[in-house]
Amino acid sequence: MDLVFLHGPAAAGKLTVARALAARLNFGLFHNHLIVDALTAVFPFGTPSFVRLREEFWLATFEEAAETGTSLIFTFAPEPTVLSGFPERVRRAVEGRGGRVRFVRLTVGLAEQERRIGLPSRREFAKLTDVQTLRRIRASEVSTEQPPVELTVDTERHSPDEAAAHIIDALGLVPASEHQRYPDV
Repeated sequence: MDLVFLHGPAAAGKLTVARALAARLNFGLFHNHLIVDALTAVFPFGTPSFVRLREEFWLATFEEAAETGTSLIFTFAPEPTVLSGFPERVRRAVEGRGGRVRFVRLTVGLAEQERRIGLPSRREFAKLTDVQTLRRIRASEVSTEQPPVELTVDTERHSPDEAAAHIIDALGLVPASEHQRYPDV
């Protein structure tokens, strides 16, 4: 079981690259906004209940995926409300059940990041779309814990398909059998 842990700043292309990877690898795609959007429907972002439940959902999903041998892709934006040590807890949860975590950092230049922030595709989920807020976040990222890096991919220089191919080749990832969200039961 592989957990491809894509991380990087807002508008680095995490979900776009994750979708390209999922299409090539038949891995499930467990992106950040699935849980964030579900929890903010009940608890405001950053509140103690939100922070606790978000991590519980993330870790429980990783543990179950490792237990069942289900490879997946996870997107993650490091930010101050994530509890310290989260990447290591992910590693322990997955590796303790026989899986492995592959940490991939996506990067993008500042000007391109600001251009992408306003793209209509960012409205699909409750993603950051304001340049001023982005600039405040960038200023605070200096003290935000960053996950480990096994591979770095510049999404400004590589298309999503090129980035996906590079990640697969560099990490030696093997496609899974088809991932069916709603199999016939």
